[in-house]
Amino acid sequence: MVQELVTIQQKLKAPKGQYNNFGKYKYRSCEDILESVKPILTECECSLVITDDVVQVGNRIYIKATATLTNSKGEQVQTSAMAREDEILKGMASSQVTGACSSYARKYALNGLFCIDDTKDPDATNKHGKDEKQEDEESLNLALELIRNAKTTADLTQIYNECEGFRGNSKFMNALSMRRKEIERR
Repeated sequence: MVQELVTIQQKLKAPKGQYNNFGKYKYRSCEDILESVKPILTECECSLVITDDVVQVGNRIYIKATATLTNSKGEQVQTSAMAREDEILKGMASSQVTGACSSYARKYALNGLFCIDDTKDPDATNKHGKDEKQEDEESLNLALELIRNAKTTADLTQIYNECEGFRGNSKFMNALSMRRKEIERR
């Protein structure tokens, strides 16, 4: 499975085929990534399935997208990403908001699986005039909530792996350590 994944990651070129008129920047959508990866999947004899789950964290609802890559031997590798719906619908029907949220989560699950770097993409950083400190605090609070809700040490390992940006944060690391001890005492 590793060889197929490395081949796909090396060959994949997913151009930023979309343009945001409001923010005046180019970005890539989930559909752009899928369009670029499909021929490579055929070449590598792999399949890709993306699923969505609705996850409640505290009083917030998130869409968790999981991208699963399977080779011809049935070996799999997968990655997940989460996105939440805005509380204010900004002129969209609720089904449109959910669809946009799903697309966003799916895009970042694919980014993780195929090592697509969006750090220079305003859509990835989502800093369209928002207070970065508040966003960082919200993200940390989400990670801490996930830790509190973890049932197994495997859950904690997954949280640790998915929250790379908080590994240097003492609050995050202490919460992981304390929750691991609580779970192991059971």
